[in-house]
Amino acid sequence: MSDKKNDKLVIQNIGLLLSGDLEKPILDADTLVVVDGRIAEVGKAAEVDTGNAAVTVDAKGTAVTPGLIDSHVHPVFGDWTPRQSQLNWIDSFLNGGVTTMISAGEVHLPGRPKDIVGLKALAVTAQRAFFNMRPGGVKVHAGAPVIEKGMVEEDFKQMAESGVKLLGEVGLGGVKQGEEAKQMVAWARKYGIQSTIHTGGPSIPGSGLIDADVVLEADADVIGHINGGHTALPLDQIRCLCEQCTRAVEIVHNGNELAGLYAMRTTMELGQTERIILGTDSPAGSGVQPLGILRMIALLSSVGEVPAETVFCFATGNTARMRELDCGLIEVGRAADFVIMDRAQHTAGKDLLDSVRLGDLPGISMVIIDGVVRCRRSRNTPPATTLAEVL
Repeated sequence: MSDKKNDKLVIQNIGLLLSGDLEKPILDADTLVVVDGRIAEVGKAAEVDTGNAAVTVDAKGTAVTPGLIDSHVHPVFGDWTPRQSQLNWIDSFLNGGVTTMISAGEVHLPGRPKDIVGLKALAVTAQRAFFNMRPGGVKVHAGAPVIEKGMVEEDFKQMAESGVKLLGEVGLGGVKQGEEAKQMVAWARKYGIQSTIHTGGPSIPGSGLIDADVVLEADADVIGHINGGHTALPLDQIRCLCEQCTRAVEIVHNGNELAGLYAMRTTMELGQTERIILGTDSPAGSGVQPLGILRMIALLSSVGEVPAETVFCFATGNTARMRELDCGLIEVGRAADFVIMDRAQHTAGKDLLDSVRLGDLPGISMVIIDGVVRCRRSRNTPPATTLAEVL
């Protein structure tokens, strides 16, 4: 597909429009108008300007959602992961509806530098590389340094001035004590760098246990994989984090499913559903999961007994707001990132939302990023009952 944004894109005959917004997850609209890669109009066909479109997509009564956001990935360079020696994994996630990824650290790079000069250089290089090259069109926000002992405030200032906006998981490097992490997280925040902390047992060599006390003291912006990556904290510590911390509660595919469900229920009981965001924590030792975000949505909706339209917000609007992104919501002015999907063929669900509530994955027929069709019928999801079509 071309990287050139269409001047005007119209999506018509939408049967279900999910907004990504917890306040109103389903919109009363059947048409989207996109101009120069951004949402220009949302409404009924008779109320919006659909004329002179460069591209018109007929959704044929199926569902449109904001592009899914994976809040926790570990890229390296390009569309390759040395962790599993796998090529084109990001493009494969595109086929699972993911249009944006957030790096939690480029930790799987062979020979990853751990000296301060080297880790800063790697962060800037990764940020530049993924800004300049988007695999499959997916937006990968990368360049997330893993902090090490000996770093000073000036290091964070330099990285921010160079375009680094993320910290890799605190705890994957040499900084594992709450007091030390708190100081570095504060320096990062001072210069506009968002932080994520590893939560739970060790994942890769060099990482270690990060318990609730360390997470609370460090006060990172995102409680990374609160359900463990892979080993979760005891449930009483997870409840403590949900109750005593105001930061994002990140639930991941490559974690403890029971702990993930518990974290979701606890956060919702507190009336803080907007804090819940989703990631895969992949590539990892358990592999690459192109449908990981969809699987999390189906799990949390079906076993967790939460309306599917609400859980879709966890993977779209919630993450966009927590991560300060311009996508993830169906709002005028936002980036035109969409997934067109329908219930899978032969599901027991009577419609898309019902099928997800029953635990089935939807079938994706089209993925659009910045108003450009990047993927037609998904090669990874089950086939959709009805497919959208470019007219």
